[in-house]
Amino acid sequence: MQTGLPKDPVLLLSVVNTKLRDYYHSLDALCEDMNVDCDELTSRLKAVGYEYDEERKQFI
Repeated sequence: MQTGLPKDPVLLLSVVNTKLRDYYHSLDALCEDMNVDCDELTSRLKAVGYEYDEERKQFI
């Protein structure tokens, strides 16, 4: 994942959830706009105990 997103999983979680809350209507929209592989992003966050909740539109 070569993006402007942080490598640290806690920072990644914070940045992604903030962007989802403030700028994007879905995880797919965020990934498409930022040219990020959604599967890789969700895997990185799942590895530290977070899963995407589509209804809440955030990783919890």
